[in-house]
Amino acid sequence: GDCFPCPQEGCPMMGHYADRFPDKLKRVNQKYFLNTAADPPFATWRQKVFIKLSGVKKMRGDINLVFHDTEGNTKEYEIASGVLSQDEVYTKYLDVEINPRNTKKIEFLWNKAIFTLLWARLGAETVNIIHGEDGRR
Repeated sequence: GDCFPCPQEGCPMMGHYADRFPDKLKRVNQKYFLNTAADPPFATWRQKVFIKLSGVKKMRGDINLVFHDTEGNTKEYEIASGVLSQDEVYTKYLDVEINPRNTKKIEFLWNKAIFTLLWARLGAETVNIIHGEDGRR
């Protein structure tokens, strides 16, 4: 997350286009890490998620986001699990397998723990997502 979002000159490229970032090439013995998706084309897009909850003060459970694209593909990602509080903002970096340009909708899911009271409800007051490519929300 230290390089997030990408710098003004854009995200560094690997391979054929690496020479577009000459300042990065001046360093010697650099280590690079690349997160990939499980399925072809193996691309992921780094996104930073902020969620502020509303509802019951504290309860046990988990919150997930489901990304839907224009072609009907979906991918679900866990944001937080355990004791959830409406006083906190939950922040997480995700490597999403759905291109932000093709995202149709993002669904908020809350699953309560077995022992949570039946009437207890929890929702998202706000969900903000920053895309790694250009810092867009």
